[in-house]
Amino acid sequence: MKGLSLANIASACGGTYRGSEDARNREITGVAIDSRKIEKDFLFVPIKGARVDGHDFIEQVMEKEALCTLSEHPLTGAQYPYILVNSTEQALKDLAHFYRSQLDLKVIGITGSVGKTSTKELIASVLEQKYRVLKTEGNYNNEIGLPLTIFRLTEEDEIAVLEMGIDHFGEMHRLADIARPNVCVITNIGYAHLENLGSREGILQAKTEMFEHLQPEFAVVLNGDDDMLRTVADVHGQKPVFFGIDSTAPVFASHIENRGLKGTLCTIQLPACGDFSETTIQADIPIPGKHMVYNALAGAYIGHLFGLSPEEIETGIHSLQPVTGRNHLIETDTLMILDDCYNANPASMRASLDVLALATGRRVAVMGDMKELGENEEQLHFETGEYAARKGIDTIVCIGPLACQMYLGAKNLASGNTVLHYTGKKEFLHDLPSLFEAGDTVLVKASNSMKFSEIVEALTEFEANTKDEIEKGAKQ
Repeated sequence: MKGLSLANIASACGGTYRGSEDARNREITGVAIDSRKIEKDFLFVPIKGARVDGHDFIEQVMEKEALCTLSEHPLTGAQYPYILVNSTEQALKDLAHFYRSQLDLKVIGITGSVGKTSTKELIASVLEQKYRVLKTEGNYNNEIGLPLTIFRLTEEDEIAVLEMGIDHFGEMHRLADIARPNVCVITNIGYAHLENLGSREGILQAKTEMFEHLQPEFAVVLNGDDDMLRTVADVHGQKPVFFGIDSTAPVFASHIENRGLKGTLCTIQLPACGDFSETTIQADIPIPGKHMVYNALAGAYIGHLFGLSPEEIETGIHSLQPVTGRNHLIETDTLMILDDCYNANPASMRASLDVLALATGRRVAVMGDMKELGENEEQLHFETGEYAARKGIDTIVCIGPLACQMYLGAKNLASGNTVLHYTGKKEFLHDLPSLFEAGDTVLVKASNSMKFSEIVEALTEFEANTKDEIEKGAKQ
């Protein structure tokens, strides 16, 4: 890893090197905080968690031929190099900041209340048509995950597409200081993390902390259909570039053709930027939902900004692959499952219900609690239930204590809808076989802490069991 000798690591972390002089100038080959992921010549960063202290595994990882470990306390009798630091968590961030400074590449930072991951995936899919791209994987978008993503970068990578998630003021400062983005993309300002950020105005303030760490040659790309983002008129003397379905935005979509669960066709108009002239893109977006049009707009403009041809941009959009737990369609022999269970807030829940409403046949929404919504959490759940009923969802299943308010909201407007409430997953899973029919399209969505992936798995197994029973009956 470029520049990551043990001497440089100690300096970057503000730590004290303890070990032989022979090892001081050796470079590590990787960084891990999980002892199970240690490889030869890695640096181990032991983090103190709520249940486990990584320091307890230092001897184990050094036996796996790690080159060095960090430590918050002296390691008496250590026969291997280590670096003594005040805080291993802070050292991880300091080291990522230093390593980023060693790499000559462009960084695209993505944040927003909803759609960060799908926008990141689409932008990366487009840019991969021309460049070597590294993107955030999984939920590695916080103050631990972002540094680990940075450490995956190599000198061969040309662009990093980094997702940045926050729930407190100041976090974006720290994340963006590590990433130092050349391009900032904000998808929207919704109602996520109101518990800590107080209001949409607070969310806007927290998200736009990223602007303070933009590199000298930069671009800011914002959703112009979002009322809060439209208030951003100037960033360091430069106007942001807005995208939207409204044709008053410089980057806009027209001739939108909804193809149900097969996705969306649209025409994207791109303005001149830098050395590249105005152009038009015919986008075939393979993942359903109006929100995916916004993602395609951001991806198309970023591709245009980085010099991709219209054909490369179109290929990148059409090549987009779904991510498990995020608008992921799972087609079984009897069910169509819309797996969107990774996380939820009111805006993303409405977007997913919009997608479900596009389905033919019976539509079932299995919805759970949405966390961190602050003092208005009950009202927001109630309104989500009302929204599901207004969309004409045939069966609305609400699971969890807060989801009781969804149930009441759905019952309030129900007209021919079946509306059910379960206090927990156990009771729902017991009734699952009697709730679904062949041909159903089922949305599964809740905050990540609800672990609704178990429901997705059960629905998939339910199809397999049903098929076995049918085949068994035919043989008899």
